[in-house]
Amino acid sequence: MKLKRTLKVAAATTFLLMPGSMMTSAQASSVTKTAIQSTETDLPNVKILATGGTIAGSSASNTDTTDYNAGELGVETLIKAVPEMKKLADVSGEQVANVGSSEINNEILLKLGKRINTLLASGDVDGIVVTHGTDTLEETAYFLNLVVKSTKPVVVVGAMRPATAISADGPMNLYNAVKLAANPAAQKKGVMVAFNDRIGAARYITKTHTTALDTFKSVEQGYLGGFAGESTYFSSAITKKHTTQTAFDISKIEKLPQVDILYSHQNEGRYLFDAAVEAGSKGIIVAGSGNGSMSNTAMAAAKDASKAGVTVVRSTRVGSGVVTHKASDDTEGLVSADSLNPQKARILLMLTLTKTHDPKKIQQYFDKY
Repeated sequence: MKLKRTLKVAAATTFLLMPGSMMTSAQASSVTKTAIQSTETDLPNVKILATGGTIAGSSASNTDTTDYNAGELGVETLIKAVPEMKKLADVSGEQVANVGSSEINNEILLKLGKRINTLLASGDVDGIVVTHGTDTLEETAYFLNLVVKSTKPVVVVGAMRPATAISADGPMNLYNAVKLAANPAAQKKGVMVAFNDRIGAARYITKTHTTALDTFKSVEQGYLGGFAGESTYFSSAITKKHTTQTAFDISKIEKLPQVDILYSHQNEGRYLFDAAVEAGSKGIIVAGSGNGSMSNTAMAAAKDASKAGVTVVRSTRVGSGVVTHKASDDTEGLVSADSLNPQKARILLMLTLTKTHDPKKIQQYFDKY
């Protein structure tokens, strides 16, 4: 249930409601009572689901920003560290995992996605915040963008400095994330990432710097909005389909298919393609050079993998831009990744392979999502 909170009005403010008039104490009491009743508000309920990461990290040194232990603090500690959130929402938390984000696996993704859908299906939860390590944050955010079946706000947040560091960025990031999740204007915008006073769409946001606070950027597409003081503003909207608009239902999925990423480079061989096929991979994402280019050796291996029933998707190592679809992709059974980077292309391909293994149908999912 939403928490009903009464905002107190100072007596001085009450008397200013009737300037130049004399009131009896009974009249003043009546006006004060009316004013207080008129400011009763229902705070939204926001659930914080914690998975660990730097935002829950600690170190013996308050100047250590790189060699700390991630995922040491529990969700209740994170909530207590930012008591100001209680003015924004009725905040409660659950610990889904407590690991560095390099340890987030498919099992945790499925657990998190299912829990979010259960919570948001309830009338008691108005928004979700997921605390997460930054290294793979964008992958989890995009996964949730494809599988959450609600229009209510879902916000993924993290930190670049551990909680013990001087000028730790986690508390403000978390405060802003709760502010966003509690905002009715944030509905129907897909899963969002709140970081460094910016609001990014899960589809486009990516980590661009190893240690800088402003690491999360949408280089070409821009941000959905941002925070300024106590205000939240939106400046754009995402056009790719997401959340309730996607075809993916994970409620009965217990295991996702194995999909691997291979990084293109000069003088590459074919043995990594062959090893992936032999190891049972159902899909291969190629982080190609330029516009998803592959050497003749890699292309031959990709074609053989496709003939063996493994879906091969051409992405790019460049960092931005669309990998354009070629007529030869259709004849060779390959898929182009649109503007998805390799790590996000892997997320989409895993989910798509639960629906179909037809390269032409898979291409349609990449075009839409």
